[in-house]
Amino acid sequence: MSRQRFAADRVLAAYPRTLATLSRRQLLKIVGMAGAAAIADPLVSSGLLAQPVFGDYPFTLGVASGDPLPTGIVLWTRLAPRPLDGGGMPMRDVEVRWEIARDDRFTTIVQRGTTLARPELGHSVHVEVDGLEPARGYFYRFMAGSEVSQTGRTKTAPAPGAAIDRLRFAVCGCSHYEVGHFTALGHLADEDFDFIFHTGDYIYEYRADGGRDETRVRQHHGDEIYTVVDYRNRYAQYKMDRHLAEAHRSAPFIVTWDDHEVDNNYAGTHDEHGTPAELFLLRRAAAYQAYYESMPLRASSIPSGPNMQLYRRMQFGSLIDLSVLDTRQFRSPQACGDGSHTGCAEADQPSRTILGDAQERWLFQNLADTRATWTLLGQQVPTFARDAAGLAPEARFSMDKWDGYTASRQRLYSRLTETAAPNPIVLSGDVHMHYGSDLKADFRNPASRTVGVEFTNSSITSNGDGSDTQLGWDRLKVDNPHITYHGARRGYVACTATPKSMRAEFRSVDRVTVPDAPIRTTGSLVVEAGRPGSHLV
Repeated sequence: MSRQRFAADRVLAAYPRTLATLSRRQLLKIVGMAGAAAIADPLVSSGLLAQPVFGDYPFTLGVASGDPLPTGIVLWTRLAPRPLDGGGMPMRDVEVRWEIARDDRFTTIVQRGTTLARPELGHSVHVEVDGLEPARGYFYRFMAGSEVSQTGRTKTAPAPGAAIDRLRFAVCGCSHYEVGHFTALGHLADEDFDFIFHTGDYIYEYRADGGRDETRVRQHHGDEIYTVVDYRNRYAQYKMDRHLAEAHRSAPFIVTWDDHEVDNNYAGTHDEHGTPAELFLLRRAAAYQAYYESMPLRASSIPSGPNMQLYRRMQFGSLIDLSVLDTRQFRSPQACGDGSHTGCAEADQPSRTILGDAQERWLFQNLADTRATWTLLGQQVPTFARDAAGLAPEARFSMDKWDGYTASRQRLYSRLTETAAPNPIVLSGDVHMHYGSDLKADFRNPASRTVGVEFTNSSITSNGDGSDTQLGWDRLKVDNPHITYHGARRGYVACTATPKSMRAEFRSVDRVTVPDAPIRTTGSLVVEAGRPGSHLV
């Protein structure tokens, strides 16, 4: 058999539906024009075949949208017919088509286009759609070859300065796959949120108990992750969870990371094991690349080696001004060797930073020109002081939180006061507990000025079921009178913003170790515009 006839047979076998209208003679002519490259990778490398055929469904990781603007949105998917095996895609560009419509049947399509899923980015797709209407809901989907993705729902932000009566958003984070079901995310998907803010720990990088505990609710695929393929596989396993997929399809996500997207408690170029920086940065580069590939982020966040631009600003009409922060990439190493300590003088050193100089300057400028009713700071670890003296006298403060970076906190709180930024609300996660807290100019003096309020989401699953028993809360409250709410169940925070108030409902599931547990509101806080502080309702 001639080389051309052999290549033509390969093409016909590989793409039977796509090339069904072509005769063998026509294929021979095409292969002759394409030459040896067509034999190695039929038609695709020559650009003569636009529509691929997949052996398995390529949209196993679902769809997502994110970072809403008044006239635009990011649409995301990633082709992965073998999701836990690096994706299972050939090492070539693949054309992906997309559509965005006013209705979920796509009878009124407002925009459509094509893009390439490239192997350099794990065949992920980040479509930055523009030219949409402000404050409007849309539906979107992707197509590749003859395959069609799931349908997602999204919404654009209100126009700049537009008067908005009401916005609803959720705050969530810390979803450890092995210790529970993502039931709370399924309930979150059922609510009508304008956007969802994720505080980080989207994945966990290690195996619980080193993978030795067979009593875990679910098991991670693979061991602790280090390479870009490792991280891709871990994200794939999480994204195949039906509740997480439903949450992404329900509303646009605004994401930031914490530590477990790379390594537990890492700080800048330092990991918790003392790995040489030049080696850890290789791991950080792999982790950052996989994070970008897996999130609905704009091209401005494409990593450059171990560096990635994640802090950014979003505005929602006259109601919300949101600065999204990154407290991991630029921070100083944790004081006193990390952990929790009493009397750690290093934590108070003025030179220490949790944001880095450039991000701090950027944030402080934002605060100077905020005009919205609510000034939101979306970030990872609690800024409020959490003094555990009554529970652990020798370990009063966690060095991984803003308690370990007191000069950074004081600069931030002072700037909030100097600029009179309207009604500051800080969003945080990490600690696997629901908290509401008033932010004090001096936490040692309960009578000092209240400069803002903080809402801290519990975990989606991390630390297991939790409990209604307050586990020392009465003692903690004595040492922390600024904390206005505490809850030890798993869930998320549902926030409703109006020109007059911000209401936070702490939503909790009873158990994460069993599937499909119900959800309930375990507490609610209200902040009134123009009146610092929060109160229970």
